[in-house]
Amino acid sequence: MTDQTIRVGFVGAGNNTRRRHIPGFQALPAIELVAVANRTRESGERVAREFGIARVHEDWRDVVRAGDVDAICIGTWPYMHCEVTLAALEHGKHVLCEARMAMDAAEGRRMLEASRRAPHLVAQLVPAPHTLEVDATLEKLLAEGYVGEVLAVELGAAQGRFVEPEAPLHWRQDAGLSGLNVLNMGIWYEAMMRWLGPARRVTAMTRVAVPRRRDAGGAWHEVRVPDHVDILAQLERGAVAHLRFSSVTALAPPSEVWIFGSDGTLRLEADAQRLWGGRRGDGELREIPVPAERRVGWRVEEEFVNAIRGREKVSRTTFEDGVLYMAFTEAVAQSAATGHAVDVAGVRL
Repeated sequence: MTDQTIRVGFVGAGNNTRRRHIPGFQALPAIELVAVANRTRESGERVAREFGIARVHEDWRDVVRAGDVDAICIGTWPYMHCEVTLAALEHGKHVLCEARMAMDAAEGRRMLEASRRAPHLVAQLVPAPHTLEVDATLEKLLAEGYVGEVLAVELGAAQGRFVEPEAPLHWRQDAGLSGLNVLNMGIWYEAMMRWLGPARRVTAMTRVAVPRRRDAGGAWHEVRVPDHVDILAQLERGAVAHLRFSSVTALAPPSEVWIFGSDGTLRLEADAQRLWGGRRGDGELREIPVPAERRVGWRVEEEFVNAIRGREKVSRTTFEDGVLYMAFTEAVAQSAATGHAVDVAGVRL
């Protein structure tokens, strides 16, 4: 499929789909938005009217089965990602699946195996977006030996606010919808893998700040998804990493990453997309300019469409990388539950 029109169907049209994916597809040539199925027909009709999508379905399976759909964009919560992906690939559709690949590593592996059985179809995960503009520069600095041997990593990802005990249950706090995914741990780990490779072994402790919350209908639910997690990880390349993800660290500093090496130190200010560095003999860190040509930001829909048309291969993000971050997510959950260090399965796929 070169310049032939690509017809896209949407299963789930949440905030990220409406804000990024649909406009991203609309900005590309020879793309037709054919169908959408959202949680309710009414919400699907609103999305269709807003963006000019031709058809609304009550059942997502009708979108996947449709003969006039070439590719499926999955914008649901994680609990549906595996089922929809498997069905889409079975029906010969290319798949762009929202981040938080799956509920657990087993689902992620099923998705990967299905994609490998259909190598003619493109299977892509929405990438962790928050470091895209600095990734290339950071990777280049590390590859060129700016810090020497990487010895230690400190990553603090704060979604800091004070605890609100009366707030309703959010879908990210509902293990039935989000699985083992915790806060923004998966997207940060995905980004970190780009620079430093995967982890081999983890030890984790977690905390649920409010053990029970009401849902939107008033029913009580036990909260099993942590509000705070601290992780010690041994990376495959030998460094030790301390990772903290939290929604309860109110007034904490902004999210940042420190990479300490034998000859240098790098610091990433995540929100500002700024890099700082210093080498042996320096008295302080200095800002490292990120060249404009290396600030490759959001181009998810373009990469997906180009891959379908045979113009490039998916790099952000492959199903293989998704399985790696789901294996890490599962190892963190197992370590927190048992109190023991846990090996991360599937470091090499």
